Amino acid sequence: MKNLAKHLRTLWRREDGTATMEFTLMIPAFMLIFMASFESGLLMVRHTMLERAVDLTMRELRLGHFVNPDHAMLKAEICARTLIIANCAEVLKVSLEPIDTATWVLPDSTPTCVDRAAAIQPVTEVNPGGAEEIMLVRVCAIADALFPTTGIGLDLAIDGQGGYGIYTESAFVNEPA
Repeated sequence: MKNLAKHLRTLWRREDGTATMEFTLMIPAFMLIFMASFESGLLMVRHTMLERAVDLTMRELRLGHFVNPDHAMLKAEICARTLIIANCAEVLKVSLEPIDTATWVLPDSTPTCVDRAAAIQPVTEVNPGGAEEIMLVRVCAIADALFPTTGIGLDLAIDGQGGYGIYTESAFVNEPA
């Protein structure tokens, strides 16, 4: 019993594990900061790519390069230009509506997103408008968080599957005929 007590006192006084204690206390904080930074950087890249794709597609639409555009065609054009959003065709929703210049009443503020849990998706309005009409386009894409249970992923999750919405809006005037 004396040997055991002596051995425990010797272990208690040793200092060769102190760096391990600091490491185990600090690494969770550093990993949380790293994962939040990576997640926010990826969110910004996805958002920038979506905005660019919407701008390019709406430019083509505004100039009259698309004949009788519908939701599926606009979605396909945006997805062809958005390379970083996975399963773009299934998670993207486009709304295109004219703005009444007499009242300047805008549609409600939140664009409709795809509900991945629902079997049937709500219908979205795609109205290409007439010549010299002001059009409002709103696009929502659902992207999966890389780290949904840590850092920024906790604040972004909007559906039960770890996804968050990326929204972009734009307005343009149709070119005269």
